[in-house]
Amino acid sequence: MSPTSLRSDTTLSIAPATDGPDWPQCEHHGATGRCRGRRTEPYTACLAHLDTAQRAAHHAALSPGADLDHRGTPFTQSLLDDVLAALRDPVTGRHLVGRADFDEAQFGGDVLFDEVDFTGVASFGRARFDGGVRFRANCFGADARFGEMVVAEDAWFDGSDLRAGVWFRRATVGAVLRFQVEEVGGRAVFDGLTTGGNAEFTGVGFRELAGFAGVDIAGEAWFDGTEFDDEVSFAGAGIAGKAWFDGAVFLRTADFGGATMGQDVSFGDARFERGAGFREVTIGGDAEFHRTDIQGDVDFRKATFLRTARLGPLVFAGLLDLSEAAFQSAVTIEAAAKRLRCRRTRWASTAALRLRHADVDFDDAVLEFPVSVSGRSRPFVTDDGTQPDETGLTAPRVRVTSLRGTDAAHLLLADVDLTDCLFVETVHLDQLRLEGHCPLPEVPAGIRLRRWPPVRWTRRRTLIEEHHWRAAGRHAGGWTSAPAGTDVREPAALAPVYRQLRKALEDGRNEPGAADFYYGEMEMRRHDRRAPRGERALLLLYWAASGYGLRATRAVGWLLLAMTATVLAMMVWGVPKDDPRPRSTGQVTGTGFTLTTDKAEPVNPEGPYSRRLSDERFEKALRVVINSVVFRSSGQDLTTAGTYIEMGSRILEPALIGLTVLAVRSRVKR
Repeated sequence: MSPTSLRSDTTLSIAPATDGPDWPQCEHHGATGRCRGRRTEPYTACLAHLDTAQRAAHHAALSPGADLDHRGTPFTQSLLDDVLAALRDPVTGRHLVGRADFDEAQFGGDVLFDEVDFTGVASFGRARFDGGVRFRANCFGADARFGEMVVAEDAWFDGSDLRAGVWFRRATVGAVLRFQVEEVGGRAVFDGLTTGGNAEFTGVGFRELAGFAGVDIAGEAWFDGTEFDDEVSFAGAGIAGKAWFDGAVFLRTADFGGATMGQDVSFGDARFERGAGFREVTIGGDAEFHRTDIQGDVDFRKATFLRTARLGPLVFAGLLDLSEAAFQSAVTIEAAAKRLRCRRTRWASTAALRLRHADVDFDDAVLEFPVSVSGRSRPFVTDDGTQPDETGLTAPRVRVTSLRGTDAAHLLLADVDLTDCLFVETVHLDQLRLEGHCPLPEVPAGIRLRRWPPVRWTRRRTLIEEHHWRAAGRHAGGWTSAPAGTDVREPAALAPVYRQLRKALEDGRNEPGAADFYYGEMEMRRHDRRAPRGERALLLLYWAASGYGLRATRAVGWLLLAMTATVLAMMVWGVPKDDPRPRSTGQVTGTGFTLTTDKAEPVNPEGPYSRRLSDERFEKALRVVINSVVFRSSGQDLTTAGTYIEMGSRILEPALIGLTVLAVRSRVKR
C-alpha cells in the first residue's frame, strides 16, 4: 500500500493495493461527502472511519516529517495521538510534520498538540474544536493558518516558536485565548478575531506587521511586554474589559483608530517610537500613561471618553491632539507636551487640565460645565513616586494660543501665559475667569521713532491682536506682526474684546488689573475711523489730558503746567499795578455825619513784561491761583483780564485734580 499523498482538496486519499480487495467508501460521509476526494480517485476513505487494520496500515506508512492532509476529517484525541505517534522522531522524541492540512476538520473534546514541529504550512482554516485546544512547545517553520477556526472553549498557544506568519482572521474562541509565544517571525493577522473571555499576548515579539483590526474580546486584553517591530493596527477593535499594554514596545506606527475600550486602558512603561493614533477611539474608563516613553504625536481626534476620570500623565515632546473629542464625565487630564490641540472639543462634564510646557489651542471648544486650564509648576509624579523624563520640553510656561469661537462662560485659566492668545470671536468673554499669574503682551519698551516726534508708549497690558493691527499700520516699530494665516483685526473688533475682559476682571474684584483693558478699549475706540469725528476728538482730549483717567502722572503734569501758565498770566495781566486803596469821604448834615468809602478800580499793569515778573507779583499771583483752585475764591483784586483768567483756572485745574484722583484710585481700588 502506497503512503499518504497530499491533495489540494479536503480528503485523505489512499490508493488500493494492486492485489488486494477494493477499499470501502466512508459510511459516515457517503460517496459525495467531504472526504470523498477527487472524483478521479476510484477509492476513498475517511481516516476516522477506517477499521483497525486499515488505520494501522495507514499509520505504518507514515514517517517523521510526512505531510498530512486531513481536511474535513472528524478527530478525537486518541485518533490524533495515533497519527502524531507515527510521526515521532526517535532521536528528539518530538513529532515531525511536513505540511499539515486540517482545514474544516472537526475535533471532539479537548485537543492537545504538544511538542509538534511543523516544517511546512500548518493550516486549520475553518476547523472546529468542540472543546479546547492547546498548542504547547510547538515549532512552526512556515505559516500557521487558523482563519475562521472555531474553538468552543479555551485556545492556548504556550511556548511555541512561530518562525513565519500566523493567521487568525475571523477566528472564534469561546473562552480564553492565550497566545503566549516568544515571537512571531512573519506577519501576524488577527483581524476579526472573537473571544468569549480574555485574550493574552503577554511578552510576544511581533517582528513584522501585526493586525488586530476588528477583534472582539469579551474579557480583558493583555499585551504586557509585547514588542511590535513593525506597524500594528487595532482599528475597530472591541475590548470589553481592561486593556493592558504595560511595558509594550511600538517601534513603528501604532493605530488604535475606531477601537472601543470598555474599561480602563493602561500604557504604563510602554514605548512609542513613532507616536500613537487613537482617532475615533471610545474609552469607557481611565487611560493611564505612567512613565510612557513617546516619540512623536498622540492623536485622540474624535475620540469619545465615556467614564474616563483620568487621562495621563502624558509626557512627550510632541502634539497631543484632542480635537473634536468628547468627554462625557468629569475628567482630569495631565499632560506635559509641546502642543495641546482642543479644537471643537466637547466637555459634557467638569474637567481639569493640568499642564506643563504646552501651547494650548482652544479654538471652537464647547464647554457645557466648568473647565479649568492650569499651568503646573512641578513635574508630575506617578503612582510609585517617580517623575517622568521631560527631555525635549523646554518651554517655561503653559501658553494658551487661541480661544476663538469658544464659549468662555465656564472657562477658568490659572497661571498660563496669554502673550500670544487670540481672543476675538470668543463667546461670553466677560465671564472668563483669570487666576494666578496670566501675563499678556505689553507695549514696546523704550522710545520708538515714528517719523517725528519720537514715541514712548505708556506701559500697559495689551492683546496680541492689537500688536498685529499696529504692526500692520503706520505705528512705530516693536509691535508683533501677525503670523501667516492669521487675520489682522481692526479696532472696531478689538474694542468689545477689551471691554469684556475688563468686565471679567472687575467681576473678579480685580479693579487695578482691569484698568489696562479699559485703556485698551478707549484706544481702540479712538482709532476706530468709523466712529464720529466729534467722539474721536473728545477721546483724543481725554487721552492727552490723563490717559483716559488712568495716568496720574500725566494729569499731574498738565495740572502743574496749567497752574504755572495761570501764575504767569496773572503776573503779566491779572495782578493790578498797585493794590487799590479805599478812600473815605464824610459830609456833615443838620442831623448827623455821613461817611462814604470808595475803592478805586484796579489799574492794569504797565511797562515791559520783565518788570512785571517780580517776586512781589509772583507771590500775589501764586496766592490767587492756589486760593481759586483749592478754596474757590482768592479775595484778591484783579484786573479784568485777571478775573477771566481766574474763572478759567477754576474750571480747568479742579478738573485736572479730579482726573489725578481718579487715576490714583483706579490703581489702588480693591
